[in-house]
Amino acid sequence: MILLVIDVQKGITDDRLCNFGKFCENSRRIIGKARSTGTEIIFFRHDDGPGTGFSVGDSAFEIAEQFAPAEGEKVFDKSINSCFGNKDFCRYLSDISEDTLMIVGLQTDLCIDATVKSAFERGFRVIVPAGCNSTFDNAYIDKETSYRYYNEMIWQGRYAECVTLDDALRMIEDSEKGT
Repeated sequence: MILLVIDVQKGITDDRLCNFGKFCENSRRIIGKARSTGTEIIFFRHDDGPGTGFSVGDSAFEIAEQFAPAEGEKVFDKSINSCFGNKDFCRYLSDISEDTLMIVGLQTDLCIDATVKSAFERGFRVIVPAGCNSTFDNAYIDKETSYRYYNEMIWQGRYAECVTLDDALRMIEDSEKGT
């Protein structure tokens, strides 16, 4: 199993997010469990391009302190919603024999959705832990409804296994034991 931590960047990781405190707590627990079991963690940063304020060199672009990668953990940048838009990441996955991706991060209705579906289309088993992705209100749908829509209706049973936090923690532990 590989844990993908997507777009937990300074410019968007704040209390505007749906269930911000719980999202941070749950995601940090998943990251902590992955680290304690030796599960590989890969971080992603979304780059909106030069001059946007959300690009390489901008403070908002950097990963938020509460999710900072540990030494040796991979960080990939992407300029489209799906992590699979990064060719180096795709090459890396093709060089290893992992078939399960656990996905946490931001934003539910954008980069998480695109990555979940792209991973599924490429044959990966996709795990989405409850309370470990989040998003903002937008002009069409409030953040709580958006979170529930994707986690409870769109992904579950189609593209991913949406599991409880406890089940996700157990899955990480079991995957490193080989069970």
